[in-house]
Amino acid sequence: MSLHAKRVKAIQMLLVANVLWGLSFPVTKALALAQQATLPAASSWFFASLCVVYRFGAAAVVMLILCVPTIRTMSRLELEQGLGLGLFGGAGILLQVDGMAYTSASTSAFLTQSYCLFIPLWVAWRERRRPPVTVFFSCGLVILGIAVLSGLDWHNLGLGRGELETIIASLLFTGQILWLDRPKYGGNNVKHFSLVMFASIALVCLPVGWLSTQRPADWLRAYSSWPSVGLICILILFCTLGGYLLMNRWQPHVTATQAGLMYCFEPIFASGFALFLPAWFSTWTGIHYSNETLTTHLLIGGGLITVANLAIQLSSHPNRPTAIQSHLETTAPSSKRFAAPLDDVAAP
Repeated sequence: MSLHAKRVKAIQMLLVANVLWGLSFPVTKALALAQQATLPAASSWFFASLCVVYRFGAAAVVMLILCVPTIRTMSRLELEQGLGLGLFGGAGILLQVDGMAYTSASTSAFLTQSYCLFIPLWVAWRERRRPPVTVFFSCGLVILGIAVLSGLDWHNLGLGRGELETIIASLLFTGQILWLDRPKYGGNNVKHFSLVMFASIALVCLPVGWLSTQRPADWLRAYSSWPSVGLICILILFCTLGGYLLMNRWQPHVTATQAGLMYCFEPIFASGFALFLPAWFSTWTGIHYSNETLTTHLLIGGGLITVANLAIQLSSHPNRPTAIQSHLETTAPSSKRFAAPLDDVAAP
């Protein structure tokens, strides 16, 4: 398969990953509500950390089984890449899940994509150059969109806990995306560093779960009902093993800017699922979780953030190769090292 064909395939697979991640927002919200009904005295930190520990811990076990034949060949770079992804992702998803207890699934999804704006800002800072006008324009749109989505109190200028935690989580996800994009990891085995990543995320959240535990038995009581087990299984199989493996496998075939553009679709799918899945989950679990509606705040706020991200991504013209191309260039024979034009590989 040519590099161009792989790039097209990567875009398609990242779109599927967005669908799976979009599903995770209403599922996580429903799981938290179901657990609150079982353990009303427990804190949101307990539910958030427990969800992450079980979700990514189970995914790590599955990956360990798949990696048994090759686990002894795991390299230092694979271990390093997995640890970096796990540290950024673990802290980010913990804040995201906890924040979802204080805001809607759709708002959380739209605010999460702020990382699409953080990426070019980081590149500008790293290269010590002034950001283009589009960046400032997009920043203004994002700030306005966040204000509309969160119902910002212009008199007190305060954001809610859920919105603040989600924005900080998005900043951490920026680090995760950029870490995955590092060229030196281009030749790593996806199964190996995904195993390390999933295990690291679970371990990052384990101390939070332990410190927020009231009774050790609550770790089992939180998942004592079949609906709770079913919801966590959806998160493990589809949103974690499905979504993250697609990300880890295919994002290196596009640039971080292109990946950021693809990830703009995540909140659109999340909002679509939130229009009908909550009612289904309510019937299944016995909780009260109403379907979301296309309110003016959601349409305007979400639209502003999406337009801002699309503007900044479409105006970017990356001039460096993808991680996979960089790896090929450093490992191929010198006579073939620059056979493919880099502009064809990196351009949107």
